[in-house]
Amino acid sequence: MPLSHIQIWTAIDRLAKREGLSASGLARRAGLDPTSFNPSKRFGPGEPPRPRWPSTESLTSILSVTGLSLGDFAELAQDAPDRPPLVPMLGMAQAGQDGFFDDAGLPTGDGWLQTELPRPRDSLLSLRIAGDSMSPLYREGDHVIVDREATDVRKGDRVVVRTTGGETLAKELAALSAGNVTLASINPDYGPRTLPRADILWMGRILWVSQ
Repeated sequence: MPLSHIQIWTAIDRLAKREGLSASGLARRAGLDPTSFNPSKRFGPGEPPRPRWPSTESLTSILSVTGLSLGDFAELAQDAPDRPPLVPMLGMAQAGQDGFFDDAGLPTGDGWLQTELPRPRDSLLSLRIAGDSMSPLYREGDHVIVDREATDVRKGDRVVVRTTGGETLAKELAALSAGNVTLASINPDYGPRTLPRADILWMGRILWVSQ
């Protein structure tokens, strides 16, 4: 089924958002007039307004600069929700049996179920570790992914805290009260820090680290 006028423009907006850009920013990155994808360019004069379509050249340009295939662009145009990424899942008891891993230690056979990975969302961000206060758990240069809108942070979680004074701290949550937050370092050379909650802009749980 051919894509409709609305679907084409929806896909452009979704692609821009995926790239962290506005529609104008996406056009600019592709070397186009910044107004190419503005809402005012999507309909012409008349009553009712006459649909205007993006040119083939402009579509080719944004696919080229974003590395997106035509098929992936068509998926962005559809209303169906994105399929979450999946990883193989096996119970620990089964994992101790023969037949579920090949000679290289990779999953094999038909006994695997699947686990959905968390969907990317606007509250996630990636930060690079500086310093050695969390060594050897996190080393300088490691990248961590943080959910800065996590609502169930608890004692023992590894967190990133952003303060009103402009500090960004990667620590372990040692204590949490109505008025204060105590942060601990893994490296014993660094003592704990207690911060008033009023001095904290946000506190997010560390979900993943690349080492």
